Amino acid sequence: MLIKKLTTSWLALTIVIGLGLTGCNGEGFSSQESGQKATGKVKITFWDDNTGPQRTPIWGKIIDQFEKENPTIDVEYVGLPKDSAKAMFDSAIAAGEMPDVASVYSSWLPEFSFRDALLPLDPYFSVWSQKDKINKDAIGFNKRIVSDHKLYGIPYTQNLDVLWVRSDWFKTAGLKTPETWDEFFQDVTTLTDKSKGRYGYTIRGGAGGSFQLQRMMYAYSGINTYFKNGKSTINDPKHAEFLKKYFALYQNYTPMSDITNDYKAMITGFDTGSVAMVQHNIGSYAEHSASLKSDQFQAIPLPKSIEGHYVEEDGNTIGISIFKGTKHPKESWKFVRFINSKEAQSYWNQSVGQIPTNSDALSEDWIKTSPHIQIAQKVYNDPETILFEPPFYLPEYRTILNTIVDTGTQAVLSGEMTVEEFLEKWAEAIEAAQRQYDEQYKNIQVK
Repeated sequence: MLIKKLTTSWLALTIVIGLGLTGCNGEGFSSQESGQKATGKVKITFWDDNTGPQRTPIWGKIIDQFEKENPTIDVEYVGLPKDSAKAMFDSAIAAGEMPDVASVYSSWLPEFSFRDALLPLDPYFSVWSQKDKINKDAIGFNKRIVSDHKLYGIPYTQNLDVLWVRSDWFKTAGLKTPETWDEFFQDVTTLTDKSKGRYGYTIRGGAGGSFQLQRMMYAYSGINTYFKNGKSTINDPKHAEFLKKYFALYQNYTPMSDITNDYKAMITGFDTGSVAMVQHNIGSYAEHSASLKSDQFQAIPLPKSIEGHYVEEDGNTIGISIFKGTKHPKESWKFVRFINSKEAQSYWNQSVGQIPTNSDALSEDWIKTSPHIQIAQKVYNDPETILFEPPFYLPEYRTILNTIVDTGTQAVLSGEMTVEEFLEKWAEAIEAAQRQYDEQYKNIQVK
């Protein structure tokens, strides 16, 4: 994969202008005075993949507590905007200016490890007294998807895609929330009232929309594998059937701005009363709860597939990784270990609205009293639920989603491309990446 090498000064300027964020004090974890750092301490840099007014203060409190318990270590926080975080990591790796520690999606691990950017954590994790507390399936998944099967990220949170719905709108309209895809499409139509500036749904047509689109497609079709007989299932007729219905909502029952909507715009539309339903994950709970009352919104599962079962994407976790260039692996591991403690995991996940991977944190009372967490556990615990696994191991996987699928979505919405052409182009790119991977793997085996 060819990646243009950017200068260190450009990267630093991007971070300073685009981010400029530090840890914040507040309630919850106890805080210490920030701003002036004592000399003689070891400093490590931590990159957050999703900065913002909801999550940045959470990290600030966790960092403050860590520094209080580890007075010889300073943690410099750098927050990256969600939709441009991957590109900024790419630039940092190319420029050799990587952080010590970072919050990294599981789907990034194969590419980052392939580029020799991450430090294997197996030697540290294997002797950690709390290792058995961390979800074994999540640890196993992170090892399975990388080519050398080493551990490059410790997952501190697990997610699930859901539909967030305006429950008050459904109640007023005398509707029950949708359980089937037919009900979903009908409710989108029913709850649209353009005279009031209300739409039944919002499509994420801008940056990052490919991930949600893919999860919706498989949730509809019920297909449980990304490849079948060497061919991608992306362009399966069931997916074309779904997308024709889905994209037909645009402008008629969704805002015109959807074609460029990124994550923030999509969530804002829901939280400000412009749309009745939005597909996202349980991690946007904090934003919804800051704007809406508890009786105005709720999370419901994505409708069961046309085959009659729930389908969700496997490996929907975020972990903490150490980058290979760190000069302070020991101190970095202490921070990784702290983030995955019961207390830190419980605080972060309760604040954000996601599922801890630490079994002790999972036993906390707030888990039992959070409706959206209960919905997620209902889906995960359903014996008929299918978890499909995208080819995260392909180095080009994320690039294909970002450059082909995101732009292709906009081309279909604007009428420049048909659904069939879009899916064919997507499938061809994935299949080409798979062939290249197979050839590279074969060469490695021969050597």
